[in-house]
Parts: sequence; C-alpha cells; structure tokens
Amino acid sequence: MSHCVRQICTPLLAAFVVALCAPAAHGQISFAAQPVLSDRSFAAGSLVNSLSWPSPEENDGAGHAAPEPPQPAQDESGGLVSRSVKRGLQDQKQLYLAPFKASNFKWDALVLGGTALFLATDRHIENNLPGGHFHLYQNTSDIAIGGLAGALAGVWLYGIKTEHHHARETGELELEALADTFLIYAPMQLIAGRQRPGEGNGHGDFLKHHALNTSFPGGHAMFTWTMATVLSHDYSQKWVQVAAYGSAFTVTLTRFLARDHWASDMWVGTALGIGIGAHVFHAHCDPELSPKCRQHHGKILPLLHLRGSSFDRLQE
Repeated sequence: MSHCVRQICTPLLAAFVVALCAPAAHGQISFAAQPVLSDRSFAAGSLVNSLSWPSPEENDGAGHAAPEPPQPAQDESGGLVSRSVKRGLQDQKQLYLAPFKASNFKWDALVLGGTALFLATDRHIENNLPGGHFHLYQNTSDIAIGGLAGALAGVWLYGIKTEHHHARETGELELEALADTFLIYAPMQLIAGRQRPGEGNGHGDFLKHHALNTSFPGGHAMFTWTMATVLSHDYSQKWVQVAAYGSAFTVTLTRFLARDHWASDMWVGTALGIGIGAHVFHAHCDPELSPKCRQHHGKILPLLHLRGSSFDRLQE
C-alpha cells in the first residue's frame, strides 16, 4: 500500500475494525434502495402521526384512495457483511446514475464548470501559493481528519454500548458512506493517473500512473467531506456543523497548501464527498431520529401522493 493511501486510510481503520467486530445484533439496519422507516423498539414519537399520514379509509377528496405510507423494512436473511454488500451495491448503482437525473443537472453544471475553470488555472494558482511550512500543513491535515474520524468512531461505540439508536445510526451511515466513497475514489484514481505538483514536467499531466497514489481526485478532501456531510445532516446543531465542516475545510486547505494536490483535485474531491454523504444519509436515514431526515421525508410524501393520484387517473 502506498504512502498516500496509508495516510488517507489509517485514521479510518478504527471505524472499519469496529464494523467487522460488532455483533450482528447491532447491525440491523434497513437495506432498501429507497428511504424507509426502520423498525426500532424505543419510545419515540410515532412518525406516522407526526407526518399526518392519511388513514387507508380516507381519500384525496376526488374519490381516490390515499397512498399507503411506507412500511417498516423487514429483517433480511443473511449476516451483517452480506447485507452490507447488497446495500452497498444498491448505493453504487444510484450514485453512478445520479449525474444523469434531470434534478441534478444544475449541480452537474456547477461541478463541471468549476472543474474546467480550475483545470485551466491550476498551474497559475500553484505558482502563486506561499512556500514553506509543508510539514506543518500535512500534520495539521492529519490531525483534523484523524480527530474527525476518531470522534465518529467514539460516537458509534457509544451508540453500540448504550443502545443509543441515534448515535449508532450515525456510525453505521458513516461507515457505509466511507465504503461508497472508496469504491468511487479508487477507480477514479486508477483511471486519471494524474501527477502531483512537482512530479514529472510540473504540469499535472493525466494518465501517467497506474496506482492509487495519484493526485486526482483529492482523497483527503473526498473522505473528510463525506464524513462531515453525514454528521452535519444527522445532527443539525450549529456547533456540530461548524466543527464537522470546519475540519473538512481545514483538511482540504492544508493538503492544498502542502502542494499535495492541484486546485481542481480538491474541488472535485470536495464535490464528490458532499454528494456521496448527502445521498447515503437521505437514502438510509431514520426519520424518527433526525429532524433533517424527517424534513426530507416530508418533502417526498406529497410526491408519493401525487403519483398515486396520477396512477389512479390513468386507470380510469
């Protein structure tokens, strides 16, 4: 394993070790492709009541039966690892198809436009960066990403030990998001094969390496923004969001100032990390645990109702 990969993965190994060693009883999470309600046995307010789902007997005012609310996911057979693999494959399919959805075209344009701009100005930006303090920047980056990963591992262990469902969900979503990130990061690194600043002719040429130790996309930024996004979505407190996004920004800036990446590398890594983290949270969060998840479900419920009404009209 290259030095770069070790730098990225070492702060995250603790979380993966916990995942493999945790009892299967602590890993009972939903593996449906779409957001569903988890069957959790604790005294929280009923989501069905909080979202004011219409009863099956009610209709939409035009004689059409109201759509049924999502049903709790049933436990699937198989162990934690096999279920995690199945859910991960579903995530990968959705993540690779996400840029082609019409609702994401505006974000595609933003990311692609920014990438083109940075690619055109990478060398100019690099030549105007302040010199020196490279080891300080790298150490600061390692501390920031290690601190964030360690804190999330601690939250997960606390959730497992005390049966705190929200903390446990945060750890599970973080692990899933990191796995999804690696499965996108690795092929991009192998395909791009970009030289880092100071390598080769100093132009940041692509297709020069056939390993993970390449410049594009920025791995530290990608993994850290993934973790920060999931955490900030799961806990909406301002201080949590400031700490999470502040750590991600610190990692991104210091790795850039250390001349480990070009500006375009960090832009793409940041965008991918945010996108992956947001997707995993929205696809698998439990509305009973997170206000932002509850808000997301509240937005899609009217769409489900409209689709049900449209389907009924087509059948008439």
